[in-house]
Amino acid sequence: MKSFFKIFLASFLALVVFCFVIFFFFAGLAGSALSRSAPVVAEKSVLEIDLSKKFDERPMTDFQSVLQARSLEETPSFYDLIRLIEKAKEDNNIEGILLKANGNANGFGNSDEIRNALIDFKSSKKFIIAHADVMSQNAYSIANVADKIYVTPKGFFEWMGFSVNYMFLKGTLEKLEIKPQIFYAGKFKSATEPLRAEKMTDENRLQTTVWLNDIYNDFLVKTAEARKTDTATLHQLADAGTIKTPEDAAAHKLIDGVKYDDEIKDEIKKRLKIDADKKINFLSVEKYASSNSDLGGKGDNIAVIYATGNIIDGKGGEDNIGSADYIDLLRKARLDKSIKAIVVRINSGGGSALASENIWREMSLAKQAKPLMVSFGDVAASGGYYIAAPADSIFASKNTITGSIGVFGIVPDMSTFFKNKLGVTFDGVKTGPLANAGSVDHPMTEQERQLVQASIEKIYADFKHRVAQGRKKDTAYVETIAQGRVWTGLKAKDVGLIDAYGGLKTAIAAAAKKAKLDSYEIKEFPKQGGMIERILGMDKTEMAGTRMRKELGLEYYNVYRQLIEVKAMTQGAQAKLPFDFTIN
Repeated sequence: MKSFFKIFLASFLALVVFCFVIFFFFAGLAGSALSRSAPVVAEKSVLEIDLSKKFDERPMTDFQSVLQARSLEETPSFYDLIRLIEKAKEDNNIEGILLKANGNANGFGNSDEIRNALIDFKSSKKFIIAHADVMSQNAYSIANVADKIYVTPKGFFEWMGFSVNYMFLKGTLEKLEIKPQIFYAGKFKSATEPLRAEKMTDENRLQTTVWLNDIYNDFLVKTAEARKTDTATLHQLADAGTIKTPEDAAAHKLIDGVKYDDEIKDEIKKRLKIDADKKINFLSVEKYASSNSDLGGKGDNIAVIYATGNIIDGKGGEDNIGSADYIDLLRKARLDKSIKAIVVRINSGGGSALASENIWREMSLAKQAKPLMVSFGDVAASGGYYIAAPADSIFASKNTITGSIGVFGIVPDMSTFFKNKLGVTFDGVKTGPLANAGSVDHPMTEQERQLVQASIEKIYADFKHRVAQGRKKDTAYVETIAQGRVWTGLKAKDVGLIDAYGGLKTAIAAAAKKAKLDSYEIKEFPKQGGMIERILGMDKTEMAGTRMRKELGLEYYNVYRQLIEVKAMTQGAQAKLPFDFTIN
């Protein structure tokens, strides 16, 4: 007993000490932040924007960065970035922008909006300089608007064209003796391809070829316009592999020259007309955000609701769209008389068909009550499109991935896996032939297959009806653009899935116009707590996810997420994008 009390008291003491350490750490961090006044934007400041950072629709808590930096500064949200660039355009103390273009962690849809904000910034006659040691095509898609583009002499400039690769797991399942038992509606609905094929189907290859070339051609057109050349030349340079070094890029006028960091700073000093021995007042976008904390505007309220991540049933988290959460958000915005219009920003490849239907219902009620606009980010497809269908108007970038109007379901047969790999067998009794339908412990009977397929077809028919109703189209026409087919925003406007090209700012302006508002204040939802509040509210899963994304890098972290989502695909009918992809 004495030994027990010793261990208990030691453990209790350790817990108390740990709590004190955590308390004083965060107290010191908060005190440090509070003791510092908001950064003063001095004269002749240069705003620094690091494109390699991911500007999420909502601020994401990065616990590790807070610990390392001992700072409460965080990367601003995507729309905050757009507004900060707009603010800098009018700020007399900001002379220009330095784009750090060592990669671009943002998708092509959102990158389009950043690029457009920078083009607008240039109308103030202030300068933009882009510099990188290694400049990817993704980074160049934004950086090409700069007045001057430079790459380190011994660095790297990528110019090879775009590609997309998918991961197929059919062979893995065969080795594990797992049979996926797949059901889908729509010949282009290729979400299940990784589980039933070893390579792309002809339908998926066709749609992928079309949308990838849409994005690539848009990239070439914008580059040609910015660099005063033609798309045929740019295409040939990529196909021939002509650009091997930054010097090659400069020779073919893709960039303006090769320069080291100190030479970039010398050029900026000349633009600022300051002495060579003077220090440039570089202001990171994080610091600029902390000196411009109120970007919401003044006037009547417009609610902006961010719907980001997989659509799931029930309550969700920071990186997904829980149907219960978003029904509640939409309902509150609808019933709040101080809110005159609603804008929903969607960045989602879809998910649960039932959750999408439940959110759709609340979106429909919101539209009846007040103006409802939808803005698409990088991706708004399948379930992401389902929930958008009731909107008064839908806005998207030409490079947004959308459509994918189709449904699928998976019921894995794991009986052979359990028996041969684990030595586990199953037996039992049932009151009827369908009593254990959907169980993973046996291969499905023909009656079970017919039951599931009928359910998938019914959900698909409902999906098409929702789209026809929202877009004021005939259901027969919707079938011609549905079938699970993926479209870019460019093609989506032609086929009637969106109303106009434009970003979140455009959608908000349209909502204000429809609500007849001369001035307005943006109210953003879900509400974000302070940094400390969010860190203390993080669960172990969120912390592990942050750590894994940092350790694995974005590309391999996406592979990990795909494996996790394969499991989620077995949980009811899915209205989900056919793939997770990275454009290289």
